[in-house]
Amino acid sequence: MKILACNSNRPLADAISAYLNLPLTEASIRRFSDMEVFVEIQENVRGEDVFVIQSTSYPANDNLMELLVALDALRRGSARRITAVIPYFGYARQDRKSGPRTPISAKLVANLITTAGADRVLTLDLHAGQIQGFFDIPVDNLYAAPVFTKDIEERFNGSDLVIVSPDVGGVVRARGIAKRLNTDLAIIDKRRERAGVSEVMNIIGDVEDRRCILVDDIVDSAGTLCNAAVALMEAGATSVSAYVTHGVLSGGAVARLSSSPMEKLISTDSIMATEAVRVSHNIEHLTIAPLMAEAIRRIAEESSVSSLFK
Repeated sequence: MKILACNSNRPLADAISAYLNLPLTEASIRRFSDMEVFVEIQENVRGEDVFVIQSTSYPANDNLMELLVALDALRRGSARRITAVIPYFGYARQDRKSGPRTPISAKLVANLITTAGADRVLTLDLHAGQIQGFFDIPVDNLYAAPVFTKDIEERFNGSDLVIVSPDVGGVVRARGIAKRLNTDLAIIDKRRERAGVSEVMNIIGDVEDRRCILVDDIVDSAGTLCNAAVALMEAGATSVSAYVTHGVLSGGAVARLSSSPMEKLISTDSIMATEAVRVSHNIEHLTIAPLMAEAIRRIAEESSVSSLFK
């Protein structure tokens, strides 16, 4: 087994490598003067089981192209099996036709990854589970819920908690964590006027005098979470925190979170933190390196991955 790290999230790749006690494969991944991507694998990979770690986060197109070129290089180097380890799968929000003459970009990206040479995909908390069906190769979709549940139990032990879904679409995810914690569930009913802009309409459930924990898969502009935090505090919540799998945090998201009533935003390290995120007083990270590394080990050993979540 070999692990190849592209450039989108080297700290996570290093942590996975340390967990598995397996050094990263030597490779040169660089740009030509016109920003073309060039990948050269500097070790023999013939007959090897290779895992390529690359989140397709900002800059999404550059990181996606790095992944595709690395997959092609490994395929042409006669690797026995190539697994694309994509902690954050970019373009996942474009999983359906949202209007006339619009693309289904998640399907296009799935086709590109398969054509480039991937034999299977390992990812984390896909925005929509049906994206697994966009691939014609096996897909293992891990869940951050066990990582979140453990941290919530340690951080909020003994508190009167309520898990809150920031929209109707995230109810299944929030309910799963509420069930693990044996606590109540509340739902934010919101209307989205346009992409990145949301207005909270109603709160379904009892949040008065309770500590609320918002659960979501992606935080981008943070508008939805901040609006939800304001609504929950106005409804009598004693505090509001949020757990999200993928901290995209684009534009003014960090400033928006800093000025919101939210105590903490805890996200995984599926996306490498920017300097603004690292110095923020109310944003923290949980590592998914042990979870990803254990899944990689089980795939290499041909053992069960789903048993990780039992």
